[in-house]
Amino acid sequence: MNKWFIRIPLILLGLLLALLLLAFGLFRILNRTNGKLVSSGETRRYLLYVPESYDPSVPTPLVITLHGFAQWPANQAGVSRWNDLADEYGFIVVYPAGTGFPMRWRTWGAPGSATEPMQDVAFISDLIDKLSDEYNIDPARVYANGLSNGGGMSFALSCKLSERIAAFGSVAGAYSFPWAACNPSRPVPAIIFHGTADPIVPYQGGPSGPSGFTFPYIPDWVATLANRNGCDAAPQALPASGDVSGVQYTSCAGEVIFYTIAEGGHSWPGGGYLPKIIVGNTSHDIDASRAIWDFFQQHPLRGNEN
Repeated sequence: MNKWFIRIPLILLGLLLALLLLAFGLFRILNRTNGKLVSSGETRRYLLYVPESYDPSVPTPLVITLHGFAQWPANQAGVSRWNDLADEYGFIVVYPAGTGFPMRWRTWGAPGSATEPMQDVAFISDLIDKLSDEYNIDPARVYANGLSNGGGMSFALSCKLSERIAAFGSVAGAYSFPWAACNPSRPVPAIIFHGTADPIVPYQGGPSGPSGFTFPYIPDWVATLANRNGCDAAPQALPASGDVSGVQYTSCAGEVIFYTIAEGGHSWPGGGYLPKIIVGNTSHDIDASRAIWDFFQQHPLRGNEN
């Protein structure tokens, strides 16, 4: 009997270690990437998609799309389906990888801290440089977008790389980057999506259980962005479609469009599968990637239009 008291904990520990190894191995399989570079002393990885129609003689747009917290590049590719649009319109799309386990983007924290964003900003800038060396990237048409933590990182890029990021998009964005640290050299156009029933980044603002952050009331956050971009205070309503309504801020130095998804969850509208039990509803009344691309096409860097 005493032997079993010793063996049972060892067996359970062995099973736990086996499950952890299995999970780690599965993650390594799922987290496929095809490129890497060294940035700020770290080896960083990314998943690159170049459409077959790419012509090295033609300046080509670059879309940078950033995964959410605890997600990864291939997951973001499946959720956002940017590759389909890259095939249709002939742009290059790259899915950078965050850091840590679970993977994430550093979008908060004091300068020099482990959560300070500048290392990730430097990585994206280095990535743009690397891809520009390897492909004919149009510097007037480099765009950023992301989901959740990746949406928050896209906003951080608009603050810190405004001379390189022509416009940004954010879906269910986790806005933890402080306004006081956002001093762009130019107002960056933005298109924002958020669901009213988001269980992770609450539309109404307040604390989020999984992250521990206190998030802003999303319409107020968008209004502040529009104000900083020089827009009129009162936005114009856009035509509604199913559970999707939108507003457009006008007379801006950098246009802002905001879509609200009624009862929408922490998901990519019109996109691929995310577990409903975790993220809530995924609307299919709008294709977020297509809407973002349509918006991007209207907003190359000023003074660089072709």
